[in-house]
Amino acid sequence: MGKLMHLALIMDGNGRWAERRGLSRSEGHKEGARVACRVAKAASDRGIGYLTLYCFSTENWKRPKGEVDSLMGLFSSELETMIGRLVENGIRVLHLGRRDRLPEMVLRRLDRVVSETSGMTGMTLQLAIDYGGEDEIQRCIARAMRNGEKELSVPVLSRYVDNPSIPYPDFICRSSGEKRLSGFLMLQSSYAEIGFYDRLWPDWDESMIDTIIADFSARDRRYGGIR
Repeated sequence: MGKLMHLALIMDGNGRWAERRGLSRSEGHKEGARVACRVAKAASDRGIGYLTLYCFSTENWKRPKGEVDSLMGLFSSELETMIGRLVENGIRVLHLGRRDRLPEMVLRRLDRVVSETSGMTGMTLQLAIDYGGEDEIQRCIARAMRNGEKELSVPVLSRYVDNPSIPYPDFICRSSGEKRLSGFLMLQSSYAEIGFYDRLWPDWDESMIDTIIADFSARDRRYGGIR
């Protein structure tokens, strides 16, 4: 098994973690954001080249307005405060997902983080905010057609994903024990290894990255061939 270069995480379980403690779901999301920062640094420290975090899906707009507003406020505040830590750790940030539905403040701060970390040469962190795999594929098709592509094959569409320079994920993992991908990286996940972990996202720590690296190292990736 080769080195784990691109890890993608579905951060699930914030609400359940909070409810079990008699806290609001917003408090769960705040704790989840703190954990995301620690996990990202751990991944960077261990030499993972690319980390993608599923922060907010295209379906999450269906949640109660108060929870959505709280999440958007959290994104805005976290993006504002994380720039220094990202630069200090040499982490470059990219956005993955739609822009047209995000609040102006979130967009401004997201763009600032992307701009101010663009020269970093360490790990690349993709933040999937208002992201869905089906939505991305639809946007890929639209971009390809606008560019005059005559054939809409997978190799062609792969040139029109949100961040085409990013390699496909090696390992997609989900917290909280749920065993589904929820539309995450549908085009890019065809040969990704999959891992499901029972621990709710706010209970994760740096040791989970070591567990993931060890689990990935034990996998036998054959890509449809025989060894």
